Amino acid sequence: MRPEERVRRGHLIWWDGRVSLLVLDLAVFTAVCYLELHSAVVQDKLSRPLYLAALVAFVLTFAPLRRRFPVFVLVVALAGIPAGLTLGPATVAVYTVAVRHGLGWITGGCLLLTLIVEFGLRWRYRLDELPTFALSAALFVFAPVLAGLWMNQRAALLAVLRGRAEEAERARTLLAEQAVSAERRRIAREMHDVVAHRVTAIALQAGALSVTAPDEHTGRTAETIRSVSVSALDELRGILRVLRDEAEEGEPPPSRSTGAGLLGSVDQLVAEALATGARVELELPDPLPVVPEQVERAVYRVVQEALTNAGKHAPHAAIQVGITATKDLLVVEVCNRLSPRPANVPGSGYGLLGMRERVELAGGRLTAGPADGGVFRVTARFPLEEKTS
Repeated sequence: MRPEERVRRGHLIWWDGRVSLLVLDLAVFTAVCYLELHSAVVQDKLSRPLYLAALVAFVLTFAPLRRRFPVFVLVVALAGIPAGLTLGPATVAVYTVAVRHGLGWITGGCLLLTLIVEFGLRWRYRLDELPTFALSAALFVFAPVLAGLWMNQRAALLAVLRGRAEEAERARTLLAEQAVSAERRRIAREMHDVVAHRVTAIALQAGALSVTAPDEHTGRTAETIRSVSVSALDELRGILRVLRDEAEEGEPPPSRSTGAGLLGSVDQLVAEALATGARVELELPDPLPVVPEQVERAVYRVVQEALTNAGKHAPHAAIQVGITATKDLLVVEVCNRLSPRPANVPGSGYGLLGMRERVELAGGRLTAGPADGGVFRVTARFPLEEKTS
C-alpha cells in the first residue's frame, strides 16, 4: 500500500478508508437534518428547548458514531422522540444496527425497543389508530431492518466469495509452481540421460585417443577434446543442480571455467580455442578491473559464445578478443573476418539471443552483426558501479 493511501485510510478509518462511504454519510445526514428541520418549522418546534437539546444530541452523535456505534445512536434517536424528534433518525439508526450486527439478539432487541418507543411514546397506545401504526412500523422499522439484514448478508457473501477467489488463486499458483518444478525435473532427467551420456562418451574416447595417438599433434588435440568435454560435464552438472532446485539461491553453477576471476576465465577460454587450432588474439587491460560476479559470468559467456560462433561460421579465421575498461564502463569486443565457407556444424539458433539476455540481466547492452571491413563484431558494454583496481 502506498504511503499516501495509508494516510488517507487512517483519516477515514471510521468509514473503512472509503471516500464513497463518507460522501454517502454526509448525504444521509443532510437529508435527515433537512426533513427534521422541515418538520420542526411546520409544527413550530424550534422554540422548544427540549426539542433543540434532542436535535443537538442527535447531530453530535449521528455523523461520527453511526457506523461504529449504531446502537448508541439509536438510543439517542429514540430518546429524542418524546421531545419531538421524528422517526427519521431512528429509522436510519435501526437500519445501521441491522447492517452491522446482522440477524441476532442485538438487532432483535433494537427492533423491539424501537417498536415499544414508537407505539408507547409516539402513538400513546391509541388502539383505534392501530392500522396507521402498523403501516408506520412497516415503513420506518421493519423495512429498514430487512434492508439492513440483506446488506449484512450480501457483505458476508462477498467476503466468502472473495476468500474463495483468493484461495483458488493460491491453489492455482501452487499448481503452476508444481508443474514448473515437475517440468524442470523432467528436463534435468532428459539432459542427464542424453546429453551427459554423449559428452561422457566423447571424453572417454578422446582420453583413449590421447593415450594411443600415433603422433604428438593428434595427442594434444585429443587431450584438448577431453578437457573441453570434462569442463562441459562440470557445467552440465551445475545446470542439473539448478534445474532440480538443489543449488542454494544465488549460487552460480559450479564450473572449471568460472570462479577463477575475469582473467583466469577468459584466458582459459582462449587457451582452449588455441588448442583446437584457432587463431585467437587476446587483449586485456592492465590492471584488470574488479567487476561484480554477475558481470564476470556474463563476460565469460559472451566470449565463449562468440568464439564458438566464430569457429562455426568462420573456421580458421583470425579472432580478436579485447577487453577495455574505464572508471565506469567495461567493454568486451570479439571480432573475426566473415568467411564464405562456414563450417557445417548445427547450432541451437539461440546463441545471440542468450548472450543478449545474459548481458541485459547484468545491466549491460549487447550489439552483434557485420561491420565495416568484412568483419563480424560482437560488443558488450557493462556499466561499472564499483571502483576499478
